Amino acid sequence: MKRFIVVLLAFIATISPLAAREVYILNNSWRFFFKDENSSDNARFVNLPHTWNSDALSEGGELRQTVANYRRTLFVPAQWQGKRLFLRFGGVMSVADVFVNGNHVKEHRGGYTAFAVEITDCVNYGSENTLLVEVNNSYRSDVLPTSTEQNLYGGIYRDVELIITDKTTISPLYYGTEGVIVTSSKVSVDNVEGNIGIWLLGKKDSQCNLTLDIVSPDGYVAVTKSVKAKIDGKVLNVPFSVNNPELWSVQRPSLYRVDVILGADTVSVTTGFRKIEVTPERLLTINNRQTMVRGVNLCHDNRHVGNALTERDYQSDFEMIRELGVNAIRSVGGPHAQTLYDKCDREGVLLWIDTPFTQSPFLSDIAYYSSTAFESNGKEQLKEIILQNIHHPSVAMWGIFSLLRGRSGELMDYLKELNKLAKSLDPSRLTVACSNQDGDINFITDLIVWQQSVGWETGDVSDLDVWQKALRTNWSHLCQAVCYGEGGTRGHYSESLINRNSSQHRIPESWQTRFHEGYISRIDQSLFWGIWLNNMFDYGAVRRSGGVRNSGLVTFDHKERKDAFYLYKTLWNKRYPTLHIVGKNREVRTRNRQVLKVYCSQGVPNLTINGDTVALHNRSEGIFVTDSLTMSGFNTVITATETMRDSTTFTIGNYLKRK
Repeated sequence: MKRFIVVLLAFIATISPLAAREVYILNNSWRFFFKDENSSDNARFVNLPHTWNSDALSEGGELRQTVANYRRTLFVPAQWQGKRLFLRFGGVMSVADVFVNGNHVKEHRGGYTAFAVEITDCVNYGSENTLLVEVNNSYRSDVLPTSTEQNLYGGIYRDVELIITDKTTISPLYYGTEGVIVTSSKVSVDNVEGNIGIWLLGKKDSQCNLTLDIVSPDGYVAVTKSVKAKIDGKVLNVPFSVNNPELWSVQRPSLYRVDVILGADTVSVTTGFRKIEVTPERLLTINNRQTMVRGVNLCHDNRHVGNALTERDYQSDFEMIRELGVNAIRSVGGPHAQTLYDKCDREGVLLWIDTPFTQSPFLSDIAYYSSTAFESNGKEQLKEIILQNIHHPSVAMWGIFSLLRGRSGELMDYLKELNKLAKSLDPSRLTVACSNQDGDINFITDLIVWQQSVGWETGDVSDLDVWQKALRTNWSHLCQAVCYGEGGTRGHYSESLINRNSSQHRIPESWQTRFHEGYISRIDQSLFWGIWLNNMFDYGAVRRSGGVRNSGLVTFDHKERKDAFYLYKTLWNKRYPTLHIVGKNREVRTRNRQVLKVYCSQGVPNLTINGDTVALHNRSEGIFVTDSLTMSGFNTVITATETMRDSTTFTIGNYLKRK
């Protein structure tokens, strides 16, 4: 049970007996100061989640990559003697060193995964204790990612928990997990077979009794087992079988709960059972049912809080993603917080979770170092990502790498090692990579996703037809999907299509809209198992002009939907209808000749301009346009169906000049 510490822990301990396991959130009353301040005398009080890079969220802001300290006191009641105490960090960007009363307890390298430390032998009972976390968000050659355009904000940006257990306990130390790992080896409509791995802490060679319950989605105990275990430092493996299971799927996300009971202590994990496969026709299936993936890339920040996202932030993002009508989310460059994945489990949204092994578009960056330290860190982070998220039935695939440009033999060998490691940890899921290269690098993972921008910086969107023909001729044996998306600054428009350089600041939104319209109308869905949109939201990238990568369908504040958002909502959201005038926030226009466009998901809309009806032509699915119109002055545009209405007003610029 989690409790917020709003009074002294000692007081809590005196008014109620401590259960076998208690979890307290330690998010309040931290003192923060940069290491180069040399003293904590002027430390600021902060609450978690926190990042010190709030200045990087404003246009032209700088990302401070440095070392900072977080310190707080913790009163440990005398009554806790004989217990075990642990700290669990949900996420620290990027390297954390934890100290208790001046004693170095642990270093953790990797900003996207959780980790836990035991502090039992470092605390003073019946008195105040000092916790200090030194955090470093500088680029390092031994910590992934070494190359990214996403901001590595720096800070303790997820929850910190204090866990108190009995001496003999289920370990919170196993790669930041609950100490219970549920895997399935066989899944069918008749039966599920698998294994429950349990990591125990206690006196060596002592015996303990455990009870395991598997609770079905309707609340009944489907399986119960009693096990006698010996604590010997090894994992305790308990096989299980569930007959006539309710399988998890996108259409029916059924969830089971696994309770592991040790005395008065209970650790529970929520999971689900489903089978994900690739057919000989290179289609993706869930429980033998073909599933066409329509997904979005999701980065790790917003303009208001950077990467210090709260549950409310994730809830708001998730609702907007569901509004779009997609059925999958890609965690780009590393995992998000568990609260997002819990929502995906409950709502039937598929997940692709990346490792932070990626390469930015900046040619000077080095993404791979052929050193023992680099390769060990990559493997360690991959283990943490898989083991911490293995229970989520919504996770369909593990991302091994993204957009790497190198082709050396050392790199290829390392990528094969990572893929093999992922398959050994979790044979039930597929591996995937995102690629913009040709060659053998595309044959390492089970799935490959092409991230291309054909027709953006050079050529025309129609060149996508030529590219897809080449894929069908030369690469059709791959199980492939496509990922695409380019920039567009909301409210900025241009009727010109020249100089489409993605490094530009304030790329017109109209260019992005035309790019997406061209792509979605030309994608040959029979060639791909999925379509991924890059990205759902604009994200912070101080290495780019303006400090923001504006390729999202929604602005960096996660509030303003761009026209491209409504395009996909029109095509993909079949539950709720869409009617949207394209370019409706374009209040002033410079040309007298105008073509108006409407997205509509149900029926044929009517359009009036200043009260006069104007004909709309169905150019492609969901897209309606007028003929070229001569317009001037102030204009009121209204479009409507039987159940929907949208409107806008705009002024022709030449009229303003004449006035």
